[in-house]
Amino acid sequence: MKENIDCKAIGQRIREQRELLQLSREEFAEIIGLSDYYIGQLERGERQMSLNALVKITNCLHTSLDYLIFGLKAPQAYYTRDDHHHYKINTLNNYKEIITLLNSCSPDELKLINKLLKTLLPYLKNN
Repeated sequence: MKENIDCKAIGQRIREQRELLQLSREEFAEIIGLSDYYIGQLERGERQMSLNALVKITNCLHTSLDYLIFGLKAPQAYYTRDDHHHYKINTLNNYKEIITLLNSCSPDELKLINKLLKTLLPYLKNN
């Protein structure tokens, strides 16, 4: 299986996703608790990462393992579990109110919201 894993392609997808979130390598490394040197090695495809690092990176970048490892785009839907352990599908259409609020923001407000979310979401995923 190792010969099927393309570390350079994985690293490129990590870099692309990080840049989409407008995170510097240093900011990204700080959020996930890894060194920026290590992140650089991963992005260049020079190292393979541990499963723990892969999960941290995937969560922080808000992407799927399928995308990072194989380049497969995630569907525009995902499953959540309620308090009664029932699963339901959520789509982006369920968040029209958030989209409406974001559309009413100025560019400066959107930058601030973006930075707040990038800081907050990794911590929420750990709880």
